[in-house]
Formats: sequence, structure tokens, C-alpha cells
Amino acid sequence: MKIALVEPFYTGSHKAWADGYAAGSRHDITLFTMPGQHWKWRMHGGGITLARKLLHSGLAPDLILATDMMDLTIFISMIRHHIRSVPVVFYFHENQICYPWSPADRDVQQDRDQHYGFINFASAMAADVVLFNSLFHHRTFFDALPAFLGQFPGFRSHEHIAVLQKKSDVLPLGLDLSRLGRLKPARMRSNRKPLVLWNHRWEYDKNPDDFFKALLMLADEGADFEVAVLGANFKQHPRIFDEAGKRLGRRVIQFGFVDSPAEYARWLWRSDVIPVTARQDFFGISVAEAVYCGCYPVLPARLAYPDLFPLPECRRLYYRTMPQLVKRIREAMKHSVMPEKEDWARYIRPFDWSVMTDRYDDMLEKIIDKWKRYD
Repeated sequence: MKIALVEPFYTGSHKAWADGYAAGSRHDITLFTMPGQHWKWRMHGGGITLARKLLHSGLAPDLILATDMMDLTIFISMIRHHIRSVPVVFYFHENQICYPWSPADRDVQQDRDQHYGFINFASAMAADVVLFNSLFHHRTFFDALPAFLGQFPGFRSHEHIAVLQKKSDVLPLGLDLSRLGRLKPARMRSNRKPLVLWNHRWEYDKNPDDFFKALLMLADEGADFEVAVLGANFKQHPRIFDEAGKRLGRRVIQFGFVDSPAEYARWLWRSDVIPVTARQDFFGISVAEAVYCGCYPVLPARLAYPDLFPLPECRRLYYRTMPQLVKRIREAMKHSVMPEKEDWARYIRPFDWSVMTDRYDDMLEKIIDKWKRYD
């Protein structure tokens, strides 16, 4: 079967997801992409460019799989005469209704931020099937919709929420964990200080303030540890990175984005503890990758993390307050240097593409078969 995978923000985790699925699928997948830049403009205008790319390719797909960083209504309107009886599946990596926008964003300050959430809502309405990358994402999206739609001045479309729920499902991300396994160093460090890892984006929604606040508290106690700060960073990033980097001083042995996949994997395998303080995580890719490589996770008891590490059997990984966060990190540092460590990676291995590719292929095949029966 021929599948057109439409990705308007082809970089980072979005690119890895698209490439990973296309590489292993038993179906014939063609990628239609745009560079991962200017995300707001992608949501406004990406559908125009990507519709033209699909039309000019001459491809006659059996299914279109499009992701959330574009206006699907525009995309469909431009291809409807060429592709009439093809199911369109809309995949939510994230959504702007539930996304914690930075207060410093100009659209927030000028009350323009709600428009992007409505693009997501309208796109989901236009799709034939809607998929979310985690159960948490699915649940929070539908929990947030009534209040989101309720802010508008009449004709609020509340009756369409039930329609959306009926055509929605959960399909978790696939991850290239096998690649990380192949990049595991032949020799691991021994007789060393615990290494604490940050491997998330340097942005507001990942809440670096609490991460560094906890580490500075431990440093003031005299705890002996090192810190590796990875993750994509930008010209404008939260000031806490530079401030905490100076205050932690020699404890910081890596500070900045690592472009090489091999180097990134080396740091993950070398690290011991990954404290997570995010305000939002719809799946938790960076956490899953670190834990697969042997890191001990310290997690807030919310967001998508209980989807990855289920309660109650993983209860000791979770915290709810800042004192609990500091305590959990302190405990994790002790456990991380023990010869016999808990295998938390067992919860992550099922997300490898070696397992997930068949789940994707089977689900999309069922959608195509059902569509043909009712066409």
C-alpha cells in the first residue's frame, strides 16, 4: 500500500519519527516535508506548500498520514479534486490547546495564541482518523476542549467533541532505540561521581528553573556529582542555563547541544540520573532515550510519564514537591553507582521501531481496509 507521510516540521523528533517509520514499514511510504523552522508560519501556510508537493509528485496514495504542525483544512481543500477517496489520518505529536506557552511570547501578550489551538481543532475535525502519541495526550486534549471552545462568542461546536472522540485513538511513538544500543561504549566508567543529565530542549515548557534549583540545593548540601547539559538550544533561551552553569562551576562537564548521534549516545550511556521537571511532555522522548541507556529517572507524578513507567510499581521514581524532587535525586545518585541497578529500561524497549513498525502498519492497513469497505 502507498502512504503519503506529510510532515511540515521535518526536524528533531518529528524527523526521527518520520524517517524511522518509513525505514521499516512494509508499506511504500513517500515523505512530503518542509524544514523544521518558523513553526507558526508552518501552521498557517504549510498546508499550501505540502499540498502542491503532493499534487506535483503524481503519487496516488492509499492513505495520507499528516502531522499536527499545519492547517489540515487548507491541505485537504487543495487536494480534494485530485484525491477524492483517500482516508486522511491526523497524528498529534503535540497540540497548541494544551501546550504551555511562554508568558514572554508576543502572541500570548497580544491574545493571539488561541488561534493555533483552533487550527489543531479544525484540522482534527477535517481528518478521517485522529491519532495521539500517548494516552495522556488523548485524555488532556479532550479534557481541555470544552473550556477552549467555550471562550468563543457563540456557535462553539461543543457537539463535535463526541464526533472527534469516536474517530480518535492512541498510537505511541516509535523510537530508534536499537541505534542507541549499537552506539553503547565498549567500556563504561567506574569509580566515579554520579553524572546528572539534562537532554531536553532549552525552553520554557521543559522548566529548567526547577531542574537547576534542585541541583543547586544539592550542591549547597555538599553532594558530590557532575552535570551534563545537552539538548537543542537557541540564541534566546532561559537565563537560568547560563546562571546555573556558572554557579555549578566545575561540576558541569558538558554544556551545550551535541550534534553527533554517536556523541549524544555516548553521553546518555555515561550518565546516571535524569531528573525531569517539565511543565509539558506529550510523550517523553528524551526521557525514554536516557532511561534506555541506563539512566535512573526522577519524574513528576503527572504528564505522560505514568504512561511510560506505570504506577504503582514505579512509585519510587515519582515526586510531587520540590523537597521530594531533591530527595529523589539524592536517592537516585546512591542507587546509580551500585553494581546491581534496577532495569528501568524494560518499560522503554517496547517502543523500539522493531516492535512499533508492525503496530503502525497494522493500524493503517485496517483504516485503509475499512475505508474501502465503506467507500
